[in-house]
Formats: sequence, C-alpha cells, structure tokens
Amino acid sequence: MKTETFISILSDELVVALGCTEPVAIALAAAKARTYVDGKIDKITVRASAGIIKNALAVGIPGTGQTGIDFVAALGAIAGNAEKQLEVLADINPSAIAEARAMVEQGIAVVHLAETAIKLYIEVMIEAQQRYAKVVITDNHTNITLIEVDGKIVDTGGCANASFKSSKEERSALTIDSIVDFVHTVDLGELHLVKQSIELNRKAGLDGLTHSYGLEVGKTIKENVQRGILSDDLISHAMALAAAGSDARMAGSTLPVMANSGSGNQGIAATNPVVAAAERLGASEEQLIRAVALSHLVTIHIKSKFGRLSALCGVTVSGTGASCGITYLLGGGKPEIRAAIQNMLGNVTGMMCDGAKGGCAMKVATCTSAAVQSALLASKGKSISSTNGFIENDAEKTIDNFCRIGNEATSEMDKLVLEMMLNKEL
Repeated sequence: MKTETFISILSDELVVALGCTEPVAIALAAAKARTYVDGKIDKITVRASAGIIKNALAVGIPGTGQTGIDFVAALGAIAGNAEKQLEVLADINPSAIAEARAMVEQGIAVVHLAETAIKLYIEVMIEAQQRYAKVVITDNHTNITLIEVDGKIVDTGGCANASFKSSKEERSALTIDSIVDFVHTVDLGELHLVKQSIELNRKAGLDGLTHSYGLEVGKTIKENVQRGILSDDLISHAMALAAAGSDARMAGSTLPVMANSGSGNQGIAATNPVVAAAERLGASEEQLIRAVALSHLVTIHIKSKFGRLSALCGVTVSGTGASCGITYLLGGGKPEIRAAIQNMLGNVTGMMCDGAKGGCAMKVATCTSAAVQSALLASKGKSISSTNGFIENDAEKTIDNFCRIGNEATSEMDKLVLEMMLNKEL
C-alpha cells in the first residue's frame, strides 16, 4: 500500500470539528438551507435518524450553554456559516443565541424521527416568506446529498452510501501489518495532521482539567491524584487527560478538536491516552507522532467496518487504537500490537451507546484505563486466547467479529434505548 494512500485516508478522516458532530451536522444542514431562502423564518423542521437524535439530544452546543436539536437547528439557520463545514458554529454571538432560544420557545423549530433505514440521516427544511428550502445529509456528517428549493431539486451532490470520506478501496487495503509498516517508515513531515491532532486534543484535555465542564471526570481524577487517593501513575494521567477532553467537548467548549471518522470524542480518545503515555514514558516527539498515527489508523481501520454510528460505543474502537499506540511506545512490534487489539476487544466489547452527553467522559476514562492495561499485557506477550468468546487467533478476524456484533446484533437494543431516552420523565 502506497504512502500516498495512507496520507489520503488520514486527510479524509481526521477533520477539525467544533462541537459534537451530530448537532453540528444538523446546524450545517440548517445553515445551508437558509442560504436559499430570505426573510423571516416561519418554521424549521428537522427529521433525523435514530442514531442522530440519540447523539444530538443532550450534548452541549459550543459557546451557548444550551442543548437541544431544535435549538441547534435554529442557531445554524440564524448564524451558521455552511462554508466552514464542521466549524459551522464558529462565528455565533450572544444575539444569535438569544434569537435561537426565542424561536424554540415559540415552537418555530420542531424535530421528528425520520422513517429511514439510513443510520446517519438529517433533513432540515426551512420555510420563510411562502418559500422553502430542504437540505438532506446522509451517511457522513458533511455529505449533502439533496438540496430542494420550492419543489425543484437544486443539487443532488454528495455520494450515496458515503459513510466515510476516504474511498472503500483505500480503506479495504488497510491491515494491521500495513499500518505498522507505514508508521515505521513514513517521513514525519507527512504527518502534519497527526501532529495537529496532538496539539488540538491535548489542549482540549488541559482545558477540561483546568475548568469545570460537565461531570468533571478528568478534573476529579486529577484532584484525587493530588489528594493521594489515586496513584500518580500512567493510567491515572491518561484517564484524566482523555476524560477531561471529553468533559469539555460534551459540555460545549468552544475549543475545536481533531475528530476521527466523524467523532470528536473518538479523536480525543485515540489521541490523548497516547499523549499521556508518551509524557510518562519520556518518549521523543517523533515516537509520539508515530504512535498517535498508529492509533488513528487502527481506529479508522476498525471504524470502516464498524460504521459511523452504532448501538455500541465508538470509544471502544478508538480506545483500541490508543492501546496500539501505547504498545508501540512500550517497544511493541506487530505481534504485541495484535495482542493489544485482542485484549481490548475481549474486554470492552458490548459497551452501549446511549447518545452523546456528559456521561461519555466516563466511558472515555473506562476505555483509556483498559487501553493501558491491554498494552501492558500485550508488551509482555500476553493476549486473550481464541478459546475465549468471539476472539479469534487472527486479530483481523477478531475485528470482523466485533464489527458483526455492532452491526448485526444490536438494532433492537438501539430502538429500545432511543425509546427510553425520548419517553423518560425529567
């Protein structure tokens, strides 16, 4: 596999994002629709798939102190800049926030569950001055597949079934061995996006450790280390930095992060545990960049089979990538990296996704702890045996089994979880 292909995959799947990608994608659709209709907005109608609603329902909207699909759709229509893609909400101001709140209170923005088999589906229709514009996003968070204005189809761009920006042919060529070979040999100058992911995601983690966001999972770990209740070791350091990044992101921090495969939390969870491990192990900058590149690529490799959205938590995937990166820092080669994958998937598989929200930071902490433990075992040549559950002798086959569980065995669970989320008493 050529170096250019790996660089292309990284360029497509590592994307700077401001705010959780599901509500941001809704804002993007609304901002795009608004460019086609002028005047006072009479109504905004959002129709979205179950996975989108689940992940957009309770997460903080950057710089607003607000949550809500209706709110973010209104905000995107009022002040969103569609040209900025996943940074669509970068230019919002207090007056726009107040106007969006007022629209929600007036019932102008409404949300419905779309009747679709597409896992990632967003449809936003804006009605104004007896005109309307409808924008549809499918399969990935910036893939606009339909623009309709006043009954006329203006654009049918985007790519059908384009769950990933990189091509299926490129991703199908990814293997554990080819990823490790690439990481060992690539010129560091080619990995500028990986370096940027380290800078952005570490900064988000430090922000979460400094300020009070959400559940303060990362900050609480750090405080208890300082109190002597928790050990000041690699696991605690990694858990704190990774969870704090998720605390900040889920609570609506205005700092951008580098997303992996459409998820900022996955980007943070693939990056910060490796950064923390490098700090504690005294690794060089080169070793850190190569280790994080390994983590990102393993995450992309698994996610390409696992899918953009699932009933299972995506941080289990990026935690597996992080474990590979930490194993690399511990001196591990291909056998040890395969062992890390076996250990992680034999441990955290089955962690349920119940939407994007403050509690995600605890799942990030859990998967980070497992990532370090799995790497430490793998570096000693210890691997969960193929006699255990769905684990195979070949880590690639274990990945396939894991993805089958996520894709084939969880649809009813996803429906049940969404029903509970929509019908609970608050």
